[in-house]
Amino acid sequence: MRKILILMSDTGGGHRASAEALQAAFQERYPDDLQVDMVDLWLDHTPPPLNQVPKGYRFLVDDVPWLYRLLYRVGEQPLAIEPLLRTASRLLSRPIGQVIRKHDPDLIVSVHPLMQEVPLRILRRLKRNTPFVTVITDLISVHPVWYRKDVTLCFVPSQTAYRLGLRAGLRPDQLRLRGLPIRPAFGKKPRPKAEVRQELGLVPDVPMLLMIGGGEGMGRMGETASTIAQRLAADGQGQAKPLAQLVVVCGSNQRLEEELTQRTWPIPLLAKGYIPNIWDWMAACDCIITKAGPGTVAESMALGLPMVLSGFVPGQESANVPYVLRHGAGVYLEDPLMLAELLSGWLGPERDVMAQFAERSRLEGRPQATFQIVDEIAELLSL
Repeated sequence: MRKILILMSDTGGGHRASAEALQAAFQERYPDDLQVDMVDLWLDHTPPPLNQVPKGYRFLVDDVPWLYRLLYRVGEQPLAIEPLLRTASRLLSRPIGQVIRKHDPDLIVSVHPLMQEVPLRILRRLKRNTPFVTVITDLISVHPVWYRKDVTLCFVPSQTAYRLGLRAGLRPDQLRLRGLPIRPAFGKKPRPKAEVRQELGLVPDVPMLLMIGGGEGMGRMGETASTIAQRLAADGQGQAKPLAQLVVVCGSNQRLEEELTQRTWPIPLLAKGYIPNIWDWMAACDCIITKAGPGTVAESMALGLPMVLSGFVPGQESANVPYVLRHGAGVYLEDPLMLAELLSGWLGPERDVMAQFAERSRLEGRPQATFQIVDEIAELLSL
């Protein structure tokens, strides 16, 4: 049995989700041929204080976004980032080398921008000719550290990412434009929404709105949920059924989940933490309200969901907003009142407008991207 090692780090939910998607697809496609392990190199295998870096991600993004934006932009400059990577390679050579020797992989896959240069340097130092594949998990704004010319293959999710790869010096035969790796369940034909809602304990015949703040539950989710609920309750006064039901996915933000759960709501509202079967909840909804995370955008398009983007992480998510707008797959609204006004129309006299956004979203989706990626990686191992 051949062994694949996936390198990731929990800076936001997207990298882990992509790693898990690839792992699940490998297991579904090649259950008897491949052993696929996944490690968080940064959190579990670097010494303090470096192993605390992922924990500071949410603080930077939520509380000091200007500093995160500055750090991101500085990191885009080769004169700034290359010395740091060389230093990191020296500091981390021993622990990361131990991980590689322990797992002894036949192939390595990286789904994190900081998991290219250092492991590749260490492989050269160990004189290991192990195929190394990068699967980029940012959609449009792709940081330069993703691109390393000595990788075997680099899978990119968009035409923009492909052009950036060429500009970074990768050869066309190294680049593969396949889409973002999303969990295999998104590649299956969705069932009727009412049927899925019934299974999830929701009201089957009432439209559902799904609000997601990424794996960290970031943004003004509580305020936005309250504003939406009040507006839709007012619109639906005197009707036998509510205009919609709202599900808020809080991720690891337990305080938000508890706050929403303890409140009394004028429309059906359910607050959830981390949801392992998120594809079912997305398949059950009519519209998704989310920050512009690349994974959620790709998953929404795979299911043909109209998107209301309510925020983005400065840097790597900035260009996802114009990408969605350009393709007519959704709108961008930060203000909760304007967002509620829009949804009032979409669930009322402008249902055909929401349907048009849904169709455009579906046309841009790449639901089979994950299987295409794992099949091409498997070919490198002659499977």
